[in-house]
Amino acid sequence: MGEMANSAVEFYPKGRSRGGGGKEEGNNAAGGDFGVTVEELRDLMELRGGEAIQKIQEAYGDSEGLATKLLTNTIDGLSGDQADLDRRSKSFGQNFIPPKQPKTFLELVWEALQDVTLIILEVAAIISLGLSFYQPPGDDTEACGNVSGGAEDEGEAEAGWIEGAAILLSVVCVVLVTAFNDWSKEKQFRGLQSRIEQEQRFAVVRKGNVIQIPVADMVVGDMAQVKYGDLLPADGILIQGNDLKIDESSLTGESDHVGKTVDKDPMLLSGTHVMEGSGRMLVTAVGVNSQTGIIFTLLGAGEGEEEEEEEDDKKKKGKQPEVAVENNQNKAKKQDEAVAMEMQPLKSAEGGEVEEKKRPNTTKKEKSVLQGKLTKLAVQIGKAGRMFSNSVVYSLMFPGRVWLAECTPVYVQYFVKFFIIGVTVLVVAVPEGLPLAVTISLAYSVKKMMKDNNLVRHLDACETMGNATAICSDKTGTLTTNRMTVVQTFLGDQHHRSVPEPEQVNPKTLELLVNAIAINSAYTSKIMPADQEGGLAKQVGNKTECGLLGFVLDLEQDYSAVRDRVPEEQLFKVYTFNSVRKSMSTVVQQRDGSFRLYSKGASEILLKKCSYIMDVHGEPRNFRPRDREEMVKQVIEPMACEGLRTICIAFRDLPSNPEPDWDNEEDIVTQLTCLTVVGIEDPVRPEVPDAIRKCQKAGICVRMVTGDNINTARAIAAKCGIIHPGEDFLCIDGKEFNRRIRNEKGEVEQERIDKVWPKLRVLARSSPTDKHTLVKGIMDSTVLELRQVVAVTGDGTNDGPALKKADVGFAMGIAGTDVAKEASDIILTDDNFSSIVKAVMWGRNVYDSISKFLQFQLTVNVVAVIVAFTGACITQDSPLKAVQMLWVNLIMDTFASLALATEPPTESLLLRKPYGRNNPLISLTMLKNILGHGVYQLIIIFSLLFIGERIFNIDSGRNAPLHSPPSEHYTIIFNTFVLMQLFNEINARKIHGERNVFDGIFANPIFCSIVFGTLVIQVVIVQWGGKPFSCAPLSVEQWLWCLFVGVGELLWGQVIATVPSDQLPCLKEAGAAMAAVEEEEEMDDGDEEGEIDCAERELRRGQILWCRGLSRIQTQMRVVNAFRTNVYETREKTESRNSIHNFMAHPEFLINDLIHNIPLIDDTDIDEESELSRYQHHLHPALRKPPPPPAQPPSSSRSRPPRPYRQHSLPVTPTNINNNATLVTFGNANSKAPPPPVLLLYCFQTSL
Repeated sequence: MGEMANSAVEFYPKGRSRGGGGKEEGNNAAGGDFGVTVEELRDLMELRGGEAIQKIQEAYGDSEGLATKLLTNTIDGLSGDQADLDRRSKSFGQNFIPPKQPKTFLELVWEALQDVTLIILEVAAIISLGLSFYQPPGDDTEACGNVSGGAEDEGEAEAGWIEGAAILLSVVCVVLVTAFNDWSKEKQFRGLQSRIEQEQRFAVVRKGNVIQIPVADMVVGDMAQVKYGDLLPADGILIQGNDLKIDESSLTGESDHVGKTVDKDPMLLSGTHVMEGSGRMLVTAVGVNSQTGIIFTLLGAGEGEEEEEEEDDKKKKGKQPEVAVENNQNKAKKQDEAVAMEMQPLKSAEGGEVEEKKRPNTTKKEKSVLQGKLTKLAVQIGKAGRMFSNSVVYSLMFPGRVWLAECTPVYVQYFVKFFIIGVTVLVVAVPEGLPLAVTISLAYSVKKMMKDNNLVRHLDACETMGNATAICSDKTGTLTTNRMTVVQTFLGDQHHRSVPEPEQVNPKTLELLVNAIAINSAYTSKIMPADQEGGLAKQVGNKTECGLLGFVLDLEQDYSAVRDRVPEEQLFKVYTFNSVRKSMSTVVQQRDGSFRLYSKGASEILLKKCSYIMDVHGEPRNFRPRDREEMVKQVIEPMACEGLRTICIAFRDLPSNPEPDWDNEEDIVTQLTCLTVVGIEDPVRPEVPDAIRKCQKAGICVRMVTGDNINTARAIAAKCGIIHPGEDFLCIDGKEFNRRIRNEKGEVEQERIDKVWPKLRVLARSSPTDKHTLVKGIMDSTVLELRQVVAVTGDGTNDGPALKKADVGFAMGIAGTDVAKEASDIILTDDNFSSIVKAVMWGRNVYDSISKFLQFQLTVNVVAVIVAFTGACITQDSPLKAVQMLWVNLIMDTFASLALATEPPTESLLLRKPYGRNNPLISLTMLKNILGHGVYQLIIIFSLLFIGERIFNIDSGRNAPLHSPPSEHYTIIFNTFVLMQLFNEINARKIHGERNVFDGIFANPIFCSIVFGTLVIQVVIVQWGGKPFSCAPLSVEQWLWCLFVGVGELLWGQVIATVPSDQLPCLKEAGAAMAAVEEEEEMDDGDEEGEIDCAERELRRGQILWCRGLSRIQTQMRVVNAFRTNVYETREKTESRNSIHNFMAHPEFLINDLIHNIPLIDDTDIDEESELSRYQHHLHPALRKPPPPPAQPPSSSRSRPPRPYRQHSLPVTPTNINNNATLVTFGNANSKAPPPPVLLLYCFQTSL
């Protein structure tokens, strides 16, 4: 990544004449050592279909001729020689698109300086600094002396500049800390992006061997192996293909899959998805020379190229453009519009808001649960802070005294001082540390989660996982080991409970079986020798096919010899596996010209297409429906009930005259002869049952969604602990699921889904559409009081919609396709379900860390604001000076966020229920702690303020002159206040009423270091801070009293913990009132959206400060989408980036539609057991009606006699019906619209 960034400038094209390749100056006149130039290849890849084939034939003869020009071989690929690879990279460019240079530290400093509140402080401090050097003409009069509170000596007056300078210095410190945090976050997130890019690998042929290489190492001339689920990382020409279908919607917007063949349309483009089939392509363009790279360049990806691109566009308008340029500009325009729709870039202040109003239907990415709650809470706190700040300023400025004209300069000095105090109160009141706390907690968690095999692609998914209430998991590879082994087989009319000896199998049947398995499987699937002697052989490729190949080896046969005799390019026709077929078929031509079809697939599906079966003598006999039913009952169901996957292998001979219609698959794959039915064992991972038990204790319901047979799925679910004997649950297949949730018109109804999903535990023989429908139904349901937050696992290309729809999508890092990974939020690098449990633990830890920080910060906010306000009203001065409050703000924002956001997770996090989508952020226990500690601190502070001088026998600090020296009185108040916050920070480590606040404190060295470091700095400030910090040195006795009061926070915390939350009716009333107010606000928001938009755009001070911080973290949360961010940032205008009002004008930051009906105060932790009970059983009133009559589907389904299994009854449905349910398109009224063409740019960043 670093090399990419450093050499980025070399790869940015300066104009079309230079092409898009990198490091190509002066070497493309004749294509270097090659017979074709980068410009020729780029122009070739802009053609399609017959036009492209004609161009290839005219210029190169055929694809073989092009390969010869590129000095490569279509069979063996490149030699892999490093010198040759370097020469190709130099001539045709490298396969990456350079990222935008990160912002420098000075740029980040400048951005931090744009904070409106800091600007106000800076201006006020400068005015204060200037006035301190100005001697008012009437200052020495007796009247003005009375106004100023008393006379001050010359030295004190000369020291008046110190406060203004100290405030400026404090602002500088805040800016530097903010800039450093932003810089470190950017660095870490770029490291995360680099890690994601390193995970992207692609199969190429070099020296005749198929190897996996990083996509960045792919060069022009490589022979790339293309298969189902791949995301193409470069442009190329198809050399050989099997039923290849590509999704080019990311480029063309065309939703239909495009079939690719060598003789009709061989052009394959980077960034497109392989939806079906397999093949081999010759790489012809990489990086910025590919079609995606050209579009990216036209959008102005090069840093510093924006103005140049705009000038070029203006020039091109006055000239006749080339056709290719015109086409690409059209693509760029289409992509540009897509970016505008998805990213919603911030507009300029003039006209931007109007444009946004013209597009009310613009899609927005919904905020995560925690982000929505924090946003609403922070804006409300900001409003309260602004109100208190204004009150402080008004109270100080208008004390009721007579205005004396000759004393105006003195009044001006006072006004500036009061204004600074008011703004400082606002700084303390507004929780601008929340974005920092969220970012630190997420960044810390993401780094640690990598060690737990969770590669987080979208940071907000980390904390969302902590709220998960349901997990819809795949079976194969996630709950099981994904190491397939054939353990049973039905062969030659005999059911073998173990793999038979070769002598037991008829030679003719054996030969057919070996050929069927060797030929009718991906040639990339193979068995490799074990790494260590005595170890298990390595399974490479599709694990089911590897299990079958292992079966061939167990029969002491050699599948590689068959593949050598029938190479992949000689395969006549391939019907590749997909979720609809649930089978794969391959046609080969015999020596006599006839054809033979080999087929394999799900046993109950393929057996229906079998008319014959091989007997013990190797001869086919009739296979009647009665025989099929008997075989299902006696062979397939017993295998499935043992948790085995059943696969049928069959063949058929076809004549050459007349040649069959190969496009009519139904007529081809029928009248088959069954060779065997095998039972494949895929053992449950040993750690999975314990992981699922933890999920269930944590209030998370685990559901299995699989394509396997219902009996197999149910057996595995029982072994995993997903279902238990005696429980009321549903295990159904996809056909029954669709029958229950659809009406007579075939439309999905939410009411019907609500009757199914609460009890559903296993969904077998399901299609990706079924998974998407289930996920959407659970998320949209309001049956349970606790709205569901759903996590989904997926590995296939068609799992993309469900992964995108879910709150958190998990893709398999080993078995998952590129498309699934691109659609996911988190990648499981070990494909293990137990890693999901670790993600839940980390997610809950993030949520707890933010709650701890909130509890601590709100306590400081309440006390500091009330002290400043009360002091201003009563003593006409703030007991806490501006610089002191800035130091307190630094303690409670930067230091506290670092200390409390880095707490490591514990197993106890999994012993309580999820927070849920609608539960409030501040629980009753937290509110009790905030108010309890706030009362303690206020009593102490006010006691010291009004009688402190008598307690310590010192001079009072109240009513001091304007530039009077610091007093011991106010220093004791400041010191006591800070020490109470330090000890309360220890209390804040526990938010669920735990008594031992020191539990695990030494497991977090960062926390200990910050508390100790803050204490040391506080000692230095008090003893040697002097005038800048308004502090006078304290004696040892005074320090001991301050420490005693601070330690009292810990003792008072134990008193608060003793009081049960349910014994404080005032808290419940407050919570209910605030919740009611919030619901009313939500209704108002919905009714008066236009007024809300206007009001939100007028937010100032506190709201602006928060929203700026929030926008910063939201942008950084998407750093992993570096490609999209680059496009977005280059398109937005400079002024919009710097204007805080544009952040507020942008719909993404409007508060009214972020999250609905979230009360601020929670009363749910009064009784954990009763609440958990309500969570499990509380249903919507509509569902509390009497049971439906037996005629209704759910009841009739349960009334069928169950099949016995392990001495207990489980609800089952017939297993001999296949899933022929009609697939639902994703464009219906109940689903989201398809993603815009910007998907190309989004997904390409993970490949290049």
